[in-house]
Amino acid sequence: MSEGAPDAVDDSGPALGPEPVPPAEPGPSALAVLDGEPDTETDRDDDAPRGAEEIEAELRRRLLGRLPRPDLWSWLGPAVVGLIALVLRLVHLGRPHELVFDETYYVKQAWSLLALGYEGRWSEGADEAFAVGDTSHLLPSADYVVHPPLGKWLIALGIRALGVDDSAGWRLSGAVAGAVMVVIVARLGRRLFRSTLLGCVAGLLLAVDGLHLVLSRTGILDIYLALFALAAFAAVVADRDLARARLARRLAQERAAGVVGDPWGPRLGMRWWLLAAGVLCGLASGVKWSGIYVLAVLGVLTVVWDLTARRAAGIRLWVGAGAIRDGVPSFLLLVPVAVLTYLGTWVSWFAGTDGYGRRWAFEHPELTNRWIPDALESWWHYHTQMWGFHTTLSSPHAYEAHAPGWVLQWRPTSFYWGDDVPQTCDAERCVQAITSVGNPIVWWVAVVGLVVLGYAVVRWRDWRAWTVLAGYAATWLPWLAFPNRTIFTFYAVALAPFAALATTYVVAVLLGWRPASAGGPDRALVARAAWREPGPWVAAVVLALAVAAAVFFWPVWTAAVIPYESWRWRMWLPSWV
Repeated sequence: MSEGAPDAVDDSGPALGPEPVPPAEPGPSALAVLDGEPDTETDRDDDAPRGAEEIEAELRRRLLGRLPRPDLWSWLGPAVVGLIALVLRLVHLGRPHELVFDETYYVKQAWSLLALGYEGRWSEGADEAFAVGDTSHLLPSADYVVHPPLGKWLIALGIRALGVDDSAGWRLSGAVAGAVMVVIVARLGRRLFRSTLLGCVAGLLLAVDGLHLVLSRTGILDIYLALFALAAFAAVVADRDLARARLARRLAQERAAGVVGDPWGPRLGMRWWLLAAGVLCGLASGVKWSGIYVLAVLGVLTVVWDLTARRAAGIRLWVGAGAIRDGVPSFLLLVPVAVLTYLGTWVSWFAGTDGYGRRWAFEHPELTNRWIPDALESWWHYHTQMWGFHTTLSSPHAYEAHAPGWVLQWRPTSFYWGDDVPQTCDAERCVQAITSVGNPIVWWVAVVGLVVLGYAVVRWRDWRAWTVLAGYAATWLPWLAFPNRTIFTFYAVALAPFAALATTYVVAVLLGWRPASAGGPDRALVARAAWREPGPWVAAVVLALAVAAAVFFWPVWTAAVIPYESWRWRMWLPSWV
């Protein structure tokens, strides 16, 4: 590809036909105008020699499009949305003041880590005593647990801050994690759509999602897995932009100087965002093993982006360069770093000698390898036990839900039900409930969004659509392979950010946003007359309905005392009961 290739070159995959024809010059970018980004170019004499800056600017347009300028709004907007999310997650956080659902495992295990340094067993009646701050039921013997310790250490931070007798302390770390996720989604959406406005829309949709809200307000592990998985995705997307900007700069310097460069193109150097992604994938796996799926998908995504970047930049041997020159360092920054980070999350287990299985190798010398340290041998044996549990779990449960229904929120999990509550709701029967049903507007429009994303992949070959679909692939598709395992809809909290982004994609299309490969971005919001079209109004209705749904479902997300009939009104589907 020559240096004079068109600005809007699709980079979603190798070209199978001739060089693309330059698209018609797009009009001013409406969302760019809203974000304060100029969208005009100056004319130049094509016969004039070009300097490195001009070549770099062309390569950046080709590889990156037009990035929104960093300004106060780009940080203030996500911060405001994050603050809204934090308030929603902190209000009445301690209600109810008792262990709900799987808090009976993870909150008590978190306290055990603080008290013993490992997860200990508890005697009968521990839940009621624990709720009033009595931890005397904790036994010194180690308990067999099937998840790594990191998530429980994070729960322990909140307990340490507010005290074991404060139920808000059991859930504080999760509430903060949920609010941080909203900020990350807003910033990630801004980077994907090149618009602070659309990024804040994505953050707001996550902030008012019931599944995410309930998991943020409950002391169990999944919100931490979701946080690290999302942060890893955001880091890889940031690496994509930074790597392409670096590639454009180094190629421009070579071409401006008339240097015949390496046919593989320049090296990109150290990629710190990829290193961060490796660490974050290791942390995600240190909460629950399903973080491994995220690592695998991000590894593939990174290689594809590197290949297409070098192809779009006109590098002759782009396949070898992307697969080897970029692929090998990327692998080393992701996989070994993730493994070492995961190993580090077990430091408390290695530091002591009383954790479950810690002395297995010492007690079974005939079954061990003398070349491997006892601690590692014991750790590996423990992992084989955990693997056996996760791959054979099939005990029936009233709220088990197979993965195909997650995207529709077909069978949400009941976290808490209180039918014997004081008559404080001016009704004959008052109840409390925590049901982890997602915001129906967000999740159901996201199903439409999957269709739109599929269209964008086929028709526009949009890398953003591929990114959101990759999020679904990492956090949802693997569970389809376990039709006989006992699984629950609340596992989909890791999918919730991508459901919010899928819904945002629908909103963006309704507003007139199009990727550059579709003929120019953001063309429908330039003139006020555009608001006479139905699309923007439909987008506004979707957002208004999402907020209204959050207000409506708030009582069954937060254990508010309400009349039984009011609870029934909110159970829209029989499968929700």
